[in-house]
Amino acid sequence: MDVEIYDTTLRDGSQGEGMSLSLEDKLKIARKLDYLGVSYIEGGWPGSNPKDMDFFKMVQDIEFKHAKIVAFSSTRKADSKAQKDSNIQALLDAGVKTVTIFGKSWDFHVIRALETTLEENLAMVEDTIAYLKAKGLEVIFDAEHFFDGYKNNQAYALRVLKAAEQAGADLLVLCDTNGGALPWEIDEIIAQVMQNTSSRLGIHAHNDSGTATANSIIAVRRGCCQVQGTVNGYGERCGNADLCEIVPNLELKLGLRALPPDHLTRISEVSHYVSEIANMPHHSNQPFVGSGAFTHKAGIHVSALLKDALTYEHINPETVGNHRRVLVSELSGLSNLLYKAREFGLDVDKYDADTRKVIRQIKELENEGFQFEGAEASLELFLRKAFGQTDDFFSLKNMKIILEKNEDEIITSEAMIKIEVGETTYHTVAEGDGPVNALDNSLRKALTQVYPEIADMHLSDYKVRVLDGENATAARVRVLIDSADCTGTWSTVGVSENIIEASWQALVDSVNYLLMKKRLDSDS
Repeated sequence: MDVEIYDTTLRDGSQGEGMSLSLEDKLKIARKLDYLGVSYIEGGWPGSNPKDMDFFKMVQDIEFKHAKIVAFSSTRKADSKAQKDSNIQALLDAGVKTVTIFGKSWDFHVIRALETTLEENLAMVEDTIAYLKAKGLEVIFDAEHFFDGYKNNQAYALRVLKAAEQAGADLLVLCDTNGGALPWEIDEIIAQVMQNTSSRLGIHAHNDSGTATANSIIAVRRGCCQVQGTVNGYGERCGNADLCEIVPNLELKLGLRALPPDHLTRISEVSHYVSEIANMPHHSNQPFVGSGAFTHKAGIHVSALLKDALTYEHINPETVGNHRRVLVSELSGLSNLLYKAREFGLDVDKYDADTRKVIRQIKELENEGFQFEGAEASLELFLRKAFGQTDDFFSLKNMKIILEKNEDEIITSEAMIKIEVGETTYHTVAEGDGPVNALDNSLRKALTQVYPEIADMHLSDYKVRVLDGENATAARVRVLIDSADCTGTWSTVGVSENIIEASWQALVDSVNYLLMKKRLDSDS
């Protein structure tokens, strides 16, 4: 690779407002990042919380094709020894081969934040890195607040880098931690740094001045071989450098290799997937990967576009896995549909009238609030039904939900379901911790009599997003459900003004998807 892509979505990205990732979320995103082809995935800070430690234990069972899993931590504490520092020991216990250590490079931070001496801070950097190198680890050093530190005390900032270099650090990463540096400052400072070190350099930019992408690209042009950032720019305050902007620019504009060959086409898919898993809105106007990034509406634009796409598109959208949308055209979304259909093994003729009908149906669903990027099980079900390759395995005749709260503040939920399988009707009642759980229990109770394989599946996650908050309690909601069994996980979606109905749609899809897969496996 010309440039190493270091993803810190699972650590730095999760510090953004509204961002909360479960352990299962982190594992799913890690798999997707490896699918994209990044060089490094920073999994978290194992010494800071039990969830991150559990992540490093469970991630060892996953085979990654492209990425190295990285554990993150700080230098040892002042006036101590690295071998006795609990955070450093947690790094070793994480079982990784690569670690990232951050240390202070701004003298102001050393004195005010760490409340130690400048010399002791240098010793903290050197001792920590030397100790970890002696353990056989690849060590990346993040020089925190480097650009602010360099502008305040050039000599000391360079001494911090030198201490890390002498201790054996494999890479020195220059961090714009407060996000206040401007592009020409990044350019000038890195040029000066390169005159004072022979080490490989990386860049870690934050977006507080709206320049994180520009700063990262300029750093690469100046000689940095690694870019650190997050998917969609998630991160604390104004976010981190957005890898979904940076990577396409590196590959398509600078002609550099940042991902394995042909993997750039996956970046839109990954961008949408991560936003859905994180339960964060995906901005339609996001460069390269947004749903509106290549959308054309103005008549004069469309007229020119039909003659030559270069008139109003700076790149071919397919190169980043996106697609062109002409709002006045019935062909909008065709390429995306064909791609997914082929992925599911469906032989679809783009010129067939049924195919065009399916496209219109998908667009209608998207307009209602359905989003399939994070719910591919629902999408596959829809396409197979549309092209006559599967049917529903059961149908609902009636359902009733009772929610009771007594004088002791105890809440109980009960669901009654009547379903039909073939010519047989099943009527079941079940309780649950809530209405959705009661529905799930009642449905399983009925269907396991016919489909015993359902007993092996369970709901692993449940997310709700309000789509039109201006309608208050009458707002339309999207429910995303993750299901799992011994073979893997899958995600389904439902949309309605009624949260129970939306949940039911997703539940039905989750069961139908499992049964469909079982049937396809038995037929093959």
